[in-house]
Amino acid sequence: MKFRDSVFIVLVSYLLVPFGAAAVTADEQFLAARDAARAGDKAKLERLAPTLQDYELAAYVDYWQLLLDLKDADPANVGAFLERQQGTYVAEKLRIDWLRQLAKQQQWAAFDVDYPRLAQPDQSLSCYALQSRLARADPRALDDALPLWLTLLEPPEPCYPVLEALIVGKRVLADAVWARIRRQFEANKIAAALYTMNYLPPSQTPDKKLAQTITDKPMPWLIRLPGDFSGNRLQRELAVLAIQRIARNDPRMAAEQLQRISASLLAAEKGWAWTQIGRQAAQQHLPEAMAWYQQAGDAPLSDDAAEWKVRAALRTQDWGAVRSTIEKMPPELAAQSAWVYWLGRAYRAGGRLGDADALFATIAGQPDFYGNLASDELGRAITTPPKAAPPSQEQLAQVQANPGVRRALAFFRLSLRSEGVREWNFALRTMSDRDLLTASEIAVRADIFDRAIAAADRTRSEHDYSLRYLAPFADQVRSAARQQALDDAWVYGLMRQESRFVAGARSPVGASGLMQLMPATAKWVAGKIGLKDYQQSRVNDTEVNLLLGTSYMRLVLESLDNHPVLASAAYNAGPGRARKWRADAPLEGAIYTETIPFSETRDYVKKVMSNSVYYSALFDGRAQTLKSRLGVIAPRTGGEAKGEDLP
Repeated sequence: MKFRDSVFIVLVSYLLVPFGAAAVTADEQFLAARDAARAGDKAKLERLAPTLQDYELAAYVDYWQLLLDLKDADPANVGAFLERQQGTYVAEKLRIDWLRQLAKQQQWAAFDVDYPRLAQPDQSLSCYALQSRLARADPRALDDALPLWLTLLEPPEPCYPVLEALIVGKRVLADAVWARIRRQFEANKIAAALYTMNYLPPSQTPDKKLAQTITDKPMPWLIRLPGDFSGNRLQRELAVLAIQRIARNDPRMAAEQLQRISASLLAAEKGWAWTQIGRQAAQQHLPEAMAWYQQAGDAPLSDDAAEWKVRAALRTQDWGAVRSTIEKMPPELAAQSAWVYWLGRAYRAGGRLGDADALFATIAGQPDFYGNLASDELGRAITTPPKAAPPSQEQLAQVQANPGVRRALAFFRLSLRSEGVREWNFALRTMSDRDLLTASEIAVRADIFDRAIAAADRTRSEHDYSLRYLAPFADQVRSAARQQALDDAWVYGLMRQESRFVAGARSPVGASGLMQLMPATAKWVAGKIGLKDYQQSRVNDTEVNLLLGTSYMRLVLESLDNHPVLASAAYNAGPGRARKWRADAPLEGAIYTETIPFSETRDYVKKVMSNSVYYSALFDGRAQTLKSRLGVIAPRTGGEAKGEDLP
């Protein structure tokens, strides 16, 4: 840098500081630049940029300047930035923005040069890439786009021209359009389904008012149908869609209506409608679910319908149906650890012990719910792997010098958590196990516990489970758990899933702190335990949050047979739901967990219980089994009033 340039930068920095005010720090200038960029204030950003050229996040200032003028940017300037920042997250960000700009301007030649350099293309950019191929008449473009027809149910805007090209190219005809609409109804993507109806032939296209009636008021419309409408495809298709909508709230009413109109429907239409009634009944744990699935005959099952058929069969211990349904799943779905495990259990129930053990062996040892259960089935105790050697000072210095790590730490220092998380995760992508463990240790030293776990979780052959299953705030957590007579491994397992130990964590719905307490729940617990002078502003205080969270865990546990599976489900979805999801007979804890209707809660309970196994192994130094922790869920009873006032 020339001397006069240095003088100029110092002068500009001086002029930016109001007379008599304290010197503005580089951090403050960077935050001001960020605000200017977000406000579109190019003049202010240009004034601040020279003062930040040696700042550790200076690349972002350059990025913002380019972004504000991207529509008219000189490709040479964009290319120079991408070259300077090659391999970094900020380069990935600009490349994404640049590719979108090129695509909007249909500069496909330039788009095709830069697109392969993108590390993580999203769906919209993938569709732009297909648009580019269509523009140059690539003969395989439509072949590669065709799988999107039934999988991309709520597409981003750039994907619509690709889907419409399938229609224009006659790769998709009326049957496929109706199949897509059904999939969208199954997934409750109703607005997308109504849009898809525009692709139908004119004779099969309902007007907008009729289509909206089917989604909003299906029952009155269905009752008004003529006695025989078998010759009208539009009415038949809308009828089964109406049945699907009714089944979401009342499968029994849907079954009654389907039987009433079945003479007017084709076999395939009836079959799909029965799969929908069976699927909704299974999610609501109705005893008729399997019978309604059987009414569907050989009708193809969507992935979701197949999964819920297995769950319905598990609730009734119909191992033959578990086996046959999983064996008919698409290979990619059947390969998921849940269905590998349950197929193994079905084989074992049918006496095929060798086949069962072979399946269990493919997932045993994986550090997750079904890997743990497979290990239990094979009689392999769950232990933590040998602990890797701690990173050397040289390794710490090397990883700390990684530009992505440096920038992530800078963002965390500035309390810009979302930016820090993105930089951190991008930096982890290509790290070796040794570098991942080193990065994890760096995050621990900076008290960024969630990123420490994120790094340690990625190791493939060299592990440190004391980093993967961190136990920060040990004195406070164990004291709170001890006061409530709770298993500290379970408390830690739940906290790891709730907040990843981010003390200031706040969920989109308003849950706060290490134990992610909702405001109403925190206030209720505070009153219940007699916590004086409680204010909502105290909920993120570590000790208060732990006191309220563990007190709630104890109250929930006592109201639910002291069963941690039920209590974990209640912590996430509420005690009333956890009780409702019981069966009329004793139910294996793993089956209760797999058949939880809410996917978020189902995944949550699996992770909390698996976490608790590893925390127990770390704390006690003894081998563990997940099955013993899951136990058996007692049946529901008529008088379950205990704890019914719990929020």
